[in-house]
Amino acid sequence: MKKSISIWSFPADMAIPDCIKLAKRAGFEGIELALNENGPMSLESDADEIRSYRELARKENIQISSLATGLFWSYSLTSANAETRKKAGSIVKKQLDAAELLGVDTILVVPGAVGVDFIPGCEVVDYDTAYERALEAVKELAGYAEEKKVNIGLENVWNKFLLSPLETRSFIDSVNSEFVGAYLDVGNVVYAGYPEHWVKILGKRIKKVHFKDYRRDVGSVSGFVDLLSGDVNFPAVIGKLKEVGYDSFVTAEMIPPVPFYKYNPEQLIYNTSNSLDRILGR
Repeated sequence: MKKSISIWSFPADMAIPDCIKLAKRAGFEGIELALNENGPMSLESDADEIRSYRELARKENIQISSLATGLFWSYSLTSANAETRKKAGSIVKKQLDAAELLGVDTILVVPGAVGVDFIPGCEVVDYDTAYERALEAVKELAGYAEEKKVNIGLENVWNKFLLSPLETRSFIDSVNSEFVGAYLDVGNVVYAGYPEHWVKILGKRIKKVHFKDYRRDVGSVSGFVDLLSGDVNFPAVIGKLKEVGYDSFVTAEMIPPVPFYKYNPEQLIYNTSNSLDRILGR
């Protein structure tokens, strides 16, 4: 397995080229970029701009491991508003277009939400309705993913939806596309389960993996902590990933921002790199 880091782990005001260079200096083999609504690497970006990040990564001898976005918190595939759902679908297509230009094989997609506690006033959607809307949307988008030869990785996240590995497996199998699978976040599982169980059950459906750590006794989004300081059983997770034949990137996603780096946020990048080395047995 190769180690990568999410661009969301870097200081918010750090430019993308500087994030890429810092990731390389810190010993990462990959970096996950994110599609924004506007500005650099965004819905407004043209093909030349997007290709420039691929070229920069090539020059720095680091790979772009995957492409995420935070836009699905604002534009949900399961919203009651048809225009919002349409916008969410267009974002997925923009991600797929950008991923093709970047030369990456997987995008991260939040498949929708029943409700989100950390977003004040978030829309609440009936669970069965959310399932139907998400399945319809992902089935439709799967065709575009197949055209682009880029995977849609559905992330398990705090959205009160697809709450078990069995349900997630069933959802993916119902889409019935080799280009739709799971983007497994091991830290997001811990408040209600065990990530090693998810790995075993999802198996070859896993397209990419996020590494975070979490303390169960906190019980809220404040429970995310530095790698190796929470309750994720990383030896068990690594063992199961090896058993199912996963050998792609594991991407550290250190958000919400770990609070211990107020005066030197770049140190988080170096410490995370070292922790991943321990986790991967290097």
